[in-house]
Amino acid sequence: MIFQRKQVFADNEGQSIFFWGPRQTGKSTLLKQVFPDALCFDLLLSDVFSRLLINPEYLRQAILAQSKKKVIIDEIQKIPILLNEVHWLIENHQIQFILSGSSPRKIIRSGENLLGGRALRYELFPLVSAEIPDFDLLRALNHGLLPRHYLAKNPKRIIAAYIGNYLQDEIVAEARIRNVDVFARFLNAAAFSNGEMVNFNNIATDCGVSAPTIKEYFRILEDTLIGKFIPVFQHKPKRRVQKAPKFYFFDNGIVNHLLNRGKIELNSELFGNAFETLILHELLAHSHYSGKEYPISFWRTASQIEVDFILGKHEVAIEVKSSSGITGKHLSGIKAFKEEYTVKKSIIVCNEAMPRILDGIDILPWREFLYRLWANVII
Repeated sequence: MIFQRKQVFADNEGQSIFFWGPRQTGKSTLLKQVFPDALCFDLLLSDVFSRLLINPEYLRQAILAQSKKKVIIDEIQKIPILLNEVHWLIENHQIQFILSGSSPRKIIRSGENLLGGRALRYELFPLVSAEIPDFDLLRALNHGLLPRHYLAKNPKRIIAAYIGNYLQDEIVAEARIRNVDVFARFLNAAAFSNGEMVNFNNIATDCGVSAPTIKEYFRILEDTLIGKFIPVFQHKPKRRVQKAPKFYFFDNGIVNHLLNRGKIELNSELFGNAFETLILHELLAHSHYSGKEYPISFWRTASQIEVDFILGKHEVAIEVKSSSGITGKHLSGIKAFKEEYTVKKSIIVCNEAMPRILDGIDILPWREFLYRLWANVII
């Protein structure tokens, strides 16, 4: 099943759009394909940026002079005050704006005009399996799924530049982080926490700063779409459950580089964490692209019984296992969850060769799971 990225905008119905996504996910390329006739203002261009920063009204003047009804402003977060002009043009001239950027943080924190709900929010993720013919799992786990990184023969230098130029320079500048060295150490500590419940105090000790500072750094990663907290499922629990969330970076390639990991091979020690991270990214992208927007959480009891992902209120329970031979011992987490909640589907995603059912639980090879996910069969 091939997923076309332009499907992201299938339901916008001519409304204005906020379109967010980390650097190099392909936002600009996609917008040119979907809105080829739109007037475009790219704020990464220094002359365009300077002109609009000094004279925001130039935006209104240029748009009205050209009688364009669709306008793209790329990297809108660089000049939040432009949103006042955007708001006026939507109200008075019914212009459709496509406002893209790598981070909504600056706009949200600036308190500028957010258009009063007049713009839909869309997000672009790195590539997903359904849009890559002959999807290569090990390449995805090692390179990550940012388009340039996935396609590169040796992406090490490209990823290093991405981390240096974007994560450690641009985000530091945008968030006005004063201690760059501490933030760099934090990024490495956060990478060690990828896919784990976060202990802010331990990371604060490792970095030599306070726990509130570490919490703010994680908030910056969330605001800039570099990572995401997955909450604990706590719907009327019978057992005592853990309450700390898990944190995941948005791309395996970034984690691999921050941790200086070696090559990830099938059944290797590194495979499990990267495999789980990839499945989560597919779920997050599907939840958004499909328009279903189902919540994703995980379940872990105080006695360490765990289910990796719970979709919806408790419609689907998913365990991700790197094993190529699932046995009864792999079912304990899902079975415990089903003792407490009515589950429509329970699934183990794994490396087995063929789908089967074991004790009422679907055992799905990862490729079959991803096919069913994007065919809207899972949820």
